[in-house]
Amino acid sequence: MANLNKVMLIGNLTRDPELRYLQSGTAVCDFGLAVNRNFKTSSGEQREEVLFVDITAWGRQAEVVSEFLQKGRPVFVEGRLKLDQWTTDDGQKRSKMNVVMENFQFLDSRGGGGGGGGGRSQAPRGQRGQGGQGGQKPQRQQRPSSNDDFESGDDSIPF
Repeated sequence: MANLNKVMLIGNLTRDPELRYLQSGTAVCDFGLAVNRNFKTSSGEQREEVLFVDITAWGRQAEVVSEFLQKGRPVFVEGRLKLDQWTTDDGQKRSKMNVVMENFQFLDSRGGGGGGGGGRSQAPRGQRGQGGQGGQKPQRQQRPSSNDDFESGDDSIPF
């Protein structure tokens, strides 16, 4: 039987990203994401459910996330689920599910860095919208204006 471990989330950062480096020099960035769901109850009442998800980014992506994202910014995150397990000092077993980011995209253009971004952690440095080497900021990608690619009134989706 085939297996699949894929998560796609769109939400807003709940806190500023926290960047750290392992002894090996690998960058690791942790941040929280709030994902909202609006729905109607059986009685017709509007409700909102908020899910808080912890995200971990690695390598160059961790550095880009730390540099360009702040609390409140919207982002698309693609990744995989990971179960962390540990034992507390008093012997209790604990576990927590989090998402390991594999790809991402900025969803607004606030604060520089442009609307592009993302890429996979295996991508060579300086590719996939992540800027050049030597600490240079990524160049802003040009996006087509929203209605230039299709006729007004066309029911087809342009993506």
